Amino acid sequence: MKPSITNILFATNLTHNSTFALAHTASIAQAMGADIHVLHVNEPVSEDAKITFELFVLNEEARKTAAQRRHEMVRKILEERQARFWAALDDEDRAIRDQVTSVEVTDGYPAEVILRRAKELGCDLIVMGAHDHGLSHTFLGTTAKRVLRRSEIPTMIVPYRDDPETPRK
Repeated sequence: MKPSITNILFATNLTHNSTFALAHTASIAQAMGADIHVLHVNEPVSEDAKITFELFVLNEEARKTAAQRRHEMVRKILEERQARFWAALDDEDRAIRDQVTSVEVTDGYPAEVILRRAKELGCDLIVMGAHDHGLSHTFLGTTAKRVLRRSEIPTMIVPYRDDPETPRK
């Protein structure tokens, strides 16, 4: 019996490469008839940043409003990028958008939230984009490594592409 994929968690960090990873997610979802769950996790603000914020923003209500605006800004960026992605597809492929059953922006430690939400949503596959090659760390990044190490379901890491339109040779 071959495994079936009915629910895919697409975890995005809103980088350029996440669009390429979404294309792979959509292709798999279309082929398998799977639902797509889009997730972005805002990393917690560091303790130093919290202290600095409290020093300069004395009003508790203003601090809550600023945190809420951060969340809303990320959601807006995610919505804009999703809209551009789907609009660039031809009519037939654009119908895959109907398979997106949830879009979630939440706060927490990304790897932990990705793994928890994948389990809660009954996902059969996690798809994430790799990072750019950098001097300070490998192309995977800390979150992808943590998810790969701890995931109990297949996890696909889509390699970084300078130009996602041009296939590599």
